[in-house]
Amino acid sequence: MIPPNYSDICKPVNDLFSKDYPFGAVKLEVKTTTANGVSFTVNGAQDIKSGAIVSELKTKYADKVNGLTYTESWNTANLVTGQVEVANKFAKGLKIEMFGSTALNSTKRALRSKIAYQQENIFARANIDALNPAVTADVTVGRDGALVGAEFAYDLNSGAVTKTNSTLGYAGPDYLITLQGNNSLNLFQLAFYQRVTKSVEAGARAVYDYKNPEGGVSAELASKYILDKDAYVKAKVDNAGRLGLSFTQLVRPGVKLSLAGLFDTARLQENAHKLGAALTFEA
Repeated sequence: MIPPNYSDICKPVNDLFSKDYPFGAVKLEVKTTTANGVSFTVNGAQDIKSGAIVSELKTKYADKVNGLTYTESWNTANLVTGQVEVANKFAKGLKIEMFGSTALNSTKRALRSKIAYQQENIFARANIDALNPAVTADVTVGRDGALVGAEFAYDLNSGAVTKTNSTLGYAGPDYLITLQGNNSLNLFQLAFYQRVTKSVEAGARAVYDYKNPEGGVSAELASKYILDKDAYVKAKVDNAGRLGLSFTQLVRPGVKLSLAGLFDTARLQENAHKLGAALTFEA
């Protein structure tokens, strides 16, 4: 079995805590696909407090015969990006990506390449930044449910390692346990996820900053309950008393609505709460 890439080791936990919570904004997403396989995605979001609006237009075309994928985007910050992916063309499990971006109203530029290789029991990636010479790499090794992963970043100009992270985990049929050591083993996170039943998911995570022992351990709990095939609710709470609630409904095929709120239970009488909504159309 191929293990997840390093960024996705904790994905079930992270999704439980972050997805379907559009706090503080009203979001709209429209996805369409043409007959020849070109997909268009338009994203827009308005910050409820400031009124600022950001949006993005993205096009994507997959040439399945040659294993190529082309992606282009343009957003309201006048940032234009382009990406080309080649998968399984030169070797099975090998994926090569080239990414570039330019800001039309400034000199901001980016040019990066990424190589990913996955086989039984291993998933490795390397990302090279050409304009700001740096290398980021990660690897995940898995066997019989056990997962071991590591990530590092190296600055070619200074000759210094700028980031080191590591993760240990175990994935069972319906649960996941992970222990992460980030920022050169100065920030630790213990996380747990379980699909309790077909309609109930639960998770918890605790974070301890070794450099800030006075801050103690921060803890969060989260859950998801599937009401029926078209709707579910989610809730999360942390030790600071912040309560997050969300409701997601498939209004009709291709139309999904999410409503969410973040409430500071320690300051219920104050203007410290955030509401939000997200509407997605897909055709």
